[in-house]
Amino acid sequence: MTPTPLYYVWNYTDVDRAFWNEHLEGWLPRCLIDAHTHVGDPAHRRVPMTEAMRRQYWVNELSEPINAPTAERCYRTVFPGRQLTCIALGAPGLDFDVDAGNAYLQEECPRRRWHSLAVIPPQWTQDKVAAMLDGPGVIGIKPYYALIGHNRDTRDAHLEASIFDFLPHHVLEVVDDHHAWLTLHVPKAARLGHPDNIREIREIRRRYPNIRLVVAHLGRCYTEPHAREALPQLADDPDLYFDTSAVLNPVCHRIALEHFGPQRLIYGSDNPVMYMRGRRQYHDRTYVNRTSHPFHFNKDREAPEIQATYTLFMYEDLRAIKQACQELGITKPGPIEAIFHDNAARLIERTVARKRKKDPGLET
Repeated sequence: MTPTPLYYVWNYTDVDRAFWNEHLEGWLPRCLIDAHTHVGDPAHRRVPMTEAMRRQYWVNELSEPINAPTAERCYRTVFPGRQLTCIALGAPGLDFDVDAGNAYLQEECPRRRWHSLAVIPPQWTQDKVAAMLDGPGVIGIKPYYALIGHNRDTRDAHLEASIFDFLPHHVLEVVDDHHAWLTLHVPKAARLGHPDNIREIREIRRRYPNIRLVVAHLGRCYTEPHAREALPQLADDPDLYFDTSAVLNPVCHRIALEHFGPQRLIYGSDNPVMYMRGRRQYHDRTYVNRTSHPFHFNKDREAPEIQATYTLFMYEDLRAIKQACQELGITKPGPIEAIFHDNAARLIERTVARKRKKDPGLET
């Protein structure tokens, strides 16, 4: 069968169709919510991507925005026979026009029955944050440490920041008042397990109990050592959630399920980056992305016959969740539907219901 164009340099091929049929068709629920996907208009880029920037970090090589119509088309391709909605995030960086990106999602998401999280720089006033949260389809915010200030040389200039440096208390007060969703990408090279991150997340939960706090990427615990040292520390808070986005390691998903159960996990893809073809391999606290495309980071290529078997990273992620569930005996539909739909739907409805109560005429 002729490959179907997806996004950027990626196609959907017979390898992917076979993978879907073997591993996912009979397992994934019929209704899905992708709670972590990036959507934006390429015209909103303010700083042109250069070859020097592409060499800085592997994500930069895939950092081509995907607009809403393309994202919708790709979803129909990679989730055949499924009803899918999403929570869309703009580009969380100052290389893009943040205001234009948020406005774009407020226009595009409601017409697709999607929701969005507004990208929020820490310098915004309370009034501006409040106005953004009242916008059509907006259910929360997505802060990020790169929004502290622009640095052309590295996206990680502010990696070691405190959470409160890019998510200050005056912003948290507004999000709490709105009972809104907050997807938090934790800082630090040590990832979630850094003592400052654990302490500051606990402080947010204590001081701002109305926020629907979702820690992105299982706290960036992509490797087993990071997951084992970090996730158990937050197991005692039943109202703290974690999204699964970009975690391809089944061991990490299993650790998360062991400590949080299905009721605190929320599916996210982190697309469009996860349309990359390949697989991820682990070495203690580090990982290597294998792919079939000649990116700068892809120096140590695997044999052509192995590359020919590569499927989409997002499919590898889904299989990893499935493997973790099966290893723990989580096989009934209810818990799996919770991860892929019900948990996110519940948090969305709580926020949307409050917006309707505040302004019955508001489009949510």
